[in-house]
Amino acid sequence: MKRGNQGDGGGRPPVVFSAEQTAQMRALASVLTKSQIADYFGISETTLRAIEDRQPEVSEAYKKGRSEAVLDIASNLMSQARDGNTTAAIFFLKTKAGWRETDAPQNQQPINLTVVNAHGDNQSD
Repeated sequence: MKRGNQGDGGGRPPVVFSAEQTAQMRALASVLTKSQIADYFGISETTLRAIEDRQPEVSEAYKKGRSEAVLDIASNLMSQARDGNTTAAIFFLKTKAGWRETDAPQNQQPINLTVVNAHGDNQSD
């Protein structure tokens, strides 16, 4: 028989991530959402968020994993844009510099844009 007040004992013990699971969290964060990571570990997303609240290192691992993935892909995109990949340059300008496609005003001449490879070995797409 349970003794004490409601909330004193009983229920499942809290899930605690090991160092290995925390490392897995960092690796998985680069490609999965929190919901998918929770599925991977066989827990609910609510439980995963509770683990992050109790174990700040788990939350930091998730943030670090996401940031590393963004950095890796962004670096690749910038490299391609600098090497003359017009599509990569346009994508960067639209997502980071606020460029957007609109109809040019009727009274203005179109602007021609040429991407030049700073390394000197120009290539066309």
